[in-house]
Amino acid sequence: MAESVSELSRSRGDDSTQSGAPPAPGPRARGPWFVAAAVTVVLLLLANRYGYHRDELYFLLCGRHLDWGYVDQGPLVPALARLIDTVAPGNLVALRTPSALIGGGCVLLVAAIAREFGAGRGAQAFAALLAGTSGLVLATGHLLSTTTVDMLVWLVVALFAVRVLRTGDPRWTIGIGLALGVGMLNKLLPALLAVGLVAGVAIAGPRRLLRDRWVLAAAGLAVLLAAPTLLWQAAHGFPQLSVAAAIADGDSSYSGRVDALTLQFVIISPYAVPIWIAGLVALLRRPAWRAYRTLAWAWLVVVAVVLLAGGKGYYDAPLLLVLTAAGAVLTVAWARRGATTPKRVLLIVGALLFVAPNGVLLLPTLPADRLPGFVTAVNYDAGETIGWPEFADSVAAVHRALPDPQRQRAVILTANYGEAGAIARYGPSRGLPPAYSGHNSMADFGRPPTDADVVIAVGWERPDRLRAWFTNVTLAGRVDQRVDVDNDENGGPIWLCTGLRRPWAQIWETEVRHAG
Repeated sequence: MAESVSELSRSRGDDSTQSGAPPAPGPRARGPWFVAAAVTVVLLLLANRYGYHRDELYFLLCGRHLDWGYVDQGPLVPALARLIDTVAPGNLVALRTPSALIGGGCVLLVAAIAREFGAGRGAQAFAALLAGTSGLVLATGHLLSTTTVDMLVWLVVALFAVRVLRTGDPRWTIGIGLALGVGMLNKLLPALLAVGLVAGVAIAGPRRLLRDRWVLAAAGLAVLLAAPTLLWQAAHGFPQLSVAAAIADGDSSYSGRVDALTLQFVIISPYAVPIWIAGLVALLRRPAWRAYRTLAWAWLVVVAVVLLAGGKGYYDAPLLLVLTAAGAVLTVAWARRGATTPKRVLLIVGALLFVAPNGVLLLPTLPADRLPGFVTAVNYDAGETIGWPEFADSVAAVHRALPDPQRQRAVILTANYGEAGAIARYGPSRGLPPAYSGHNSMADFGRPPTDADVVIAVGWERPDRLRAWFTNVTLAGRVDQRVDVDNDENGGPIWLCTGLRRPWAQIWETEVRHAG
């Protein structure tokens, strides 16, 4: 594989290896479109399986309180969730349709990046296949998520960056600025990508871009588009920093340095690891791809920041797809040299062994009531899409058992935003009172009424914290989701709390509010 790029260039009559210029883009191909369409169709067909994810329930609540920013995100996904739920109330397929379309779009973007690297039709189709079967595209394409939008933004930026580096035309950076600005209305993570690209240019060049007027204009455009959410964050003391600190402390799924490092080798697929490593090495060392070294350094810088800061391991994953696109070019060229049949068999068998399981682990293909424990052990999010109506039923059973005077005064206090979102979604049809939570932006959506001294508390495994707020805390029931699934709610205690020790106004901001 080491000589595959130069041999591929010569086979196409391309003298870029000798001239030092990057190879010309490959021919346009139809294959990636078929792969992208298949990915989108599969995601749509499975969209209604299981149920809402806790984050989706949270986005729907945020959409009811539209603002230019939230503690843990920008306004883009909550606004989209509100729009969809207004047009098609309670329709999970409609809510997830944008993600399914983004999943297919990202497949096309990865193939387009491979084409920029000089990929032929076969290599473009292979790059599309690797992207379409990757854990990143399948997992994020199944759910409405800020991560889904991030993936799209990062790949769009990467495509424009490749074109800038290939052509030397800085006008393409306007597309980068536009994508970064819109992306920061989703989350501030695209700023990390910008840091990686600037560092990559500073290390590998061309350094003239750092002072080019088109690049400066693109940076200004990004800041202008992101200004509303940046100003909101500044006015509220940049609460995303508190959330980031909680994540760095391991107070979240997929966080922690060991988990973040491990995720690098499975989030695309184990099958793709040697492919993206080959792409990384080629981008750093191949003379014909010297112009693209910035991209390799950008990933190295971004992943170093993620690991050192304790961020989530999927933050840099879209750049792994860029490395995979480069590696796909090398792999196809390698498979076409010498003994082609054994190499192709190896690629096919490897795909069956390491890629096919993604469909079981990352998509709701198995029955929810018979979901093996290894699925939720590998894919935490799968468990968080099961049992929310039954969760609400369990809380409703405790509420119905209260004496009339208490039932009239009761409110619900949840430990996290997903639980509050489930009560908001399913509670009205079950006669449940409003749910409140101090988790992330839920704390800003309102606190219980001053006279609310009967509280059904759910989400706390231990009552210690509740006893600091109430004189009486008793176990009133347990969550029964009616399936044997290992998630954060199933089997959890439901507490009845009475006798508020101090007014809500005194404890809400300092004790009940929490980030993570």
